[in-house]
Amino acid sequence: CFCVRFSSLLTPRISGFQLMRSLRLQSNLLKTHSRRTMASGVRRVIGSEQVNPNVKKAQYAVRGPILETAKAIEAKLQQKDHGLQFDEVVRVNIGNPQALRQKPITFSRQVLAACSCTQLLDANVFPSDVVDRARIILESCEGHSMGSYSDSKGIRAIRQHVAEFIGARDDYPAEVTNIFMSNGASEGIRMILELIATGEGSSRAGVMIPIPQYPLYTATLQEYGMPAIPYYLDEEDGWQLNVNELYGIVREARKTCNPVMLVVINPGNPTGQILSEKNMKEIVQFCAKEGLVLMADEVYQENIYVPGESFVSFKKAVRDMGPESKNFQLVSCHSTSKGFYGECGQRGGYMEVVGFPDDVTSELIKLASVKLCPA
Repeated sequence: CFCVRFSSLLTPRISGFQLMRSLRLQSNLLKTHSRRTMASGVRRVIGSEQVNPNVKKAQYAVRGPILETAKAIEAKLQQKDHGLQFDEVVRVNIGNPQALRQKPITFSRQVLAACSCTQLLDANVFPSDVVDRARIILESCEGHSMGSYSDSKGIRAIRQHVAEFIGARDDYPAEVTNIFMSNGASEGIRMILELIATGEGSSRAGVMIPIPQYPLYTATLQEYGMPAIPYYLDEEDGWQLNVNELYGIVREARKTCNPVMLVVINPGNPTGQILSEKNMKEIVQFCAKEGLVLMADEVYQENIYVPGESFVSFKKAVRDMGPESKNFQLVSCHSTSKGFYGECGQRGGYMEVVGFPDDVTSELIKLASVKLCPA
């Protein structure tokens, strides 16, 4: 409208004085309109209607109403005459070891301190093994500083240490190129689910998840608009996974979506079970037969308290099956948040991606690159 009015003024019949007067008038009209708009308030662009409906539907129970109720009770406990029959709330809604007084590992904290404040390396305040480890990490950092961006997969020296840990644990080598560091195991899991979030309608990629389960999976699948395909653990059999039931579940799921992944949490969360090697091999065979990627959530592998039980990784279970497992696709996750580290707030984890072709791995690296580098 303004452009039309302005162009109509540019005619030989209008003097320079009249043109300037018209422009000042137009300017005053615009200022008046602007003041009226501001006086009536700035229009909100994002309201409830503009929020992603999948975000609205997502629920993350461990940080929901139960936790808010606990906080309210804790606030009441601060009052002198609170009237409650207890003096402390113990939060067990989420695995948070140091909040429950688990002491941090001295070595880990000293290495973190030395890497963050390099003056301490030559101050003769830390043992030599701490200094040696810190120097190895810093030499793998750009500019020899923890403050620089790392490779999108994470600091190479740390990924090398992770590969060595996996090799020693499983008696099978791990390739450092298959290791992705992450901001806790949760970030790696979310990244994999985002990678496979494809299709529409009955072709949408679906993911089989255990019930009971850690709510990260249901929340993330809802956020990404992916169907969750629940399967139930057998409580009477020590929460083992009944593979025979899986065949019927995946067959039924294919009527409404495209199942592409099976999630297994071992040791179980929250059930605490440890899958037998026999059960694990049955699971691998099921995935191979049905064309599913196996996601192994193994963050509680150090938290085993049942006498006579020990942890076996799915990586080892797959490799033990011989050459037939060569192209089997497996994603396994671990974290420093649990086990004897218990460093939930420091955020650290990794995922090992096995059996994926180079072009798919490149797409995963792209997703990691968007975050620049792990925390």
